[in-house]
Amino acid sequence: MSTSTDIHDLEEGLAFRPRFDAAGLVTCVATDAASGDVLMVAHMNDEALRKTIESGDAWYFSRSRNALWRKGETSGHTQRVVEMRMDCDQDAVWIRVEQTGAACHTGRRSCFYRAVADGEGGVKLSFVDSNRLFDPKTVYRK
Repeated sequence: MSTSTDIHDLEEGLAFRPRFDAAGLVTCVATDAASGDVLMVAHMNDEALRKTIESGDAWYFSRSRNALWRKGETSGHTQRVVEMRMDCDQDAVWIRVEQTGAACHTGRRSCFYRAVADGEGGVKLSFVDSNRLFDPKTVYRK
């Protein structure tokens, strides 16, 4: 059970104490260091977080593949970390990156290429900033 002192130390202290969820993950938001655009949201386990800090390259944990991966190891579209920040209760990470090429596995610059709008007929998505920088079928051949 946490005490108010523990919470105060977590929120106001300088100790690095990431709080991983039950699956051993923290959420990571990656933004473009130059433009501030949100590029992607992914997850990091302890190893990915440590490798990112040590190498300066973005490492993630794929929930679908149950595997560690370095951004760009297959596509060549890499992320070099400029700055890493933790949120107030240390259960989410924000990295500002220098993005080379596309951030999204669909070949787009950002994973956030569709806008949400509520209109006649209900909520729908529309494409924005959706040009592909590469063909994922070519890059991710199995």
